Amino acid sequence: MEGVRVAYTLEQCWHRVPGGTAVSALEVARAMTEVRRDVELVGVSGKHLEDPALNFDLSIDVVGLRVSGALLYEMSLRLNQPKVERSMTDINLVHCTTIIPLATSKKMVATVHDLAFLHHPEFFTRRGNDVFRRSLKVLKNRADVILCSSQATVDDCLSEGFAPDRVRHVALGVRSVQASQDEIDHVRNRYSLPAEYLLFVGTLEPRKNLARLVGALRGRSDLPPLVIAGADGWGDIDVAHTANVQFIGYVDDQHLGAVYAGASVMCYPSLWEGFGLPILEAMAQGTPVVTSLGTSTQEVAGGAAILVDPLSEESIRNGIDQALRDADALKQLGRERAAQATWDKTALATARIYDEVVNDEVAGQ
Repeated sequence: MEGVRVAYTLEQCWHRVPGGTAVSALEVARAMTEVRRDVELVGVSGKHLEDPALNFDLSIDVVGLRVSGALLYEMSLRLNQPKVERSMTDINLVHCTTIIPLATSKKMVATVHDLAFLHHPEFFTRRGNDVFRRSLKVLKNRADVILCSSQATVDDCLSEGFAPDRVRHVALGVRSVQASQDEIDHVRNRYSLPAEYLLFVGTLEPRKNLARLVGALRGRSDLPPLVIAGADGWGDIDVAHTANVQFIGYVDDQHLGAVYAGASVMCYPSLWEGFGLPILEAMAQGTPVVTSLGTSTQEVAGGAAILVDPLSEESIRNGIDQALRDADALKQLGRERAAQATWDKTALATARIYDEVVNDEVAGQ
């Protein structure tokens, strides 16, 4: 077939806290240019005068619609306007890379990382819950195919009534470039990191379970201090500024690998994730991982992490102790697990679904 031209939504890159949806969308875009050069991704966002929130390298051209942010989302959900295709020519389909779809009359592929708002609405703002619920309804009616980053999210989508032949599991990947000792030393100096430290990476928000992680470490002066790397979200800011905790804020891609590599253990006892990219990112650097039983974190860990009950401080504490004891074995298992997950695989799987949608090969189209 001839090349496929895709309008690829990137509005989340301008959110105050872009999160994993921005990272994964940009990584797939970068990989696509290498593995499927017949697929042209054209970024689409709202109208912005400033660069993305965290100075992301967008890697593809981005076309701006006439509105942005909350207004863009409201117009898209309520009015199905402004249409993406009116701002660019000759597109075959629109790929909405988050659960919030932009307006279009073209064929649509949408990525849904999680439906956590249905299971734990308390983890989100009132407005967030409202927007996500309305978005889910729109996707049921308009999306040709839903891409889910974990089998757990596939199961959730099926439970919510999506047709099985329109829901696909496309796992995310990880970069596997190992940080050098010089790079580790550099970030240790840049961020004033201790010689040994436990690490959490992620947005500060209730579902990340930081309060229990900090509680699990309380009174354990024999353990390395906890370093928290991530953007301020909401609800857990105070936790990041307690005793024996060092908050270093958002760390860009240039330094993040070395921050992982310098850690003794990466602690990720999240209450709910759609995927859990930090698990693979830590494993790729040979850092032992402690993460949660259940949902996608156990799935992503793939038997290469210590699994704990995220509701139990004792379980989290015991898991960290075990990870420190079994560090050598976990490092090897983690590297092997991370090597199985590449962005090239994610991009190829995504492109195959584009082909199906454009060629009307999806059942029920």
